Amino acid sequence: MLELAPAFVDAAALLAQEGAAAAPAIPNKAAAALAVGLAALGAGYAERGIGSAAVGAIAEDESLFGTGLILTVLPETLVILALVAVFLVPQ
Repeated sequence: MLELAPAFVDAAALLAQEGAAAAPAIPNKAAAALAVGLAALGAGYAERGIGSAAVGAIAEDESLFGTGLILTVLPETLVILALVAVFLVPQ
């Protein structure tokens, strides 16, 4: 693992030198789309555990439906906030 560190430092130095004069590697809109995709992936991963726990809790006590629904929907707000970034990123 440590033998890769000098190669990584050299590559980072080359990218830093080229990055000052060159265009960004990822265009702004593509980076925003990537951010939304990663946020959706993270929300889906979070809902995996929350959803199963909420369904289990609701199966034992039906009065927990509202709490389970809110906790299940909460990670989706991250995707909505990431989607706002698409509209705020300049061309």
